[in-house]
Amino acid sequence: MKKIYHLSTCNTCKKIIEAVQAKEKGFELQDIKTEKITAAQLEEMHKLAGSYEALFSRRSQKYRPMGLHEKELTETDYRDLILQEYSFLKRPVAIVGKEIFIGSDKKNVEGLEAAAKK
Repeated sequence: MKKIYHLSTCNTCKKIIEAVQAKEKGFELQDIKTEKITAAQLEEMHKLAGSYEALFSRRSQKYRPMGLHEKELTETDYRDLILQEYSFLKRPVAIVGKEIFIGSDKKNVEGLEAAAKK
């Protein structure tokens, strides 16, 4: 399976998708704003990532206004928040076979590019 969960309005996501030539290499693209993440999809990501916290974005514009920075969140909280609000998913999230690449840091993007070449 080759899939990328992204936001079509996110310039960083667009650059990464272009850099790995996702469309040419047969990746399925899911815009998480227009096609919500299902509980089953999130569970699959969780199995590969090891935690919901690893998938959670504290950069979401809703993080501070909701007062989440003042709370100790549990794994269940992270899961529920991601399912409620698409912007809480750290993005892009790419799955290539049994590997997952979360976010836009250089190490993840390089790993995704290498995995996409296989």
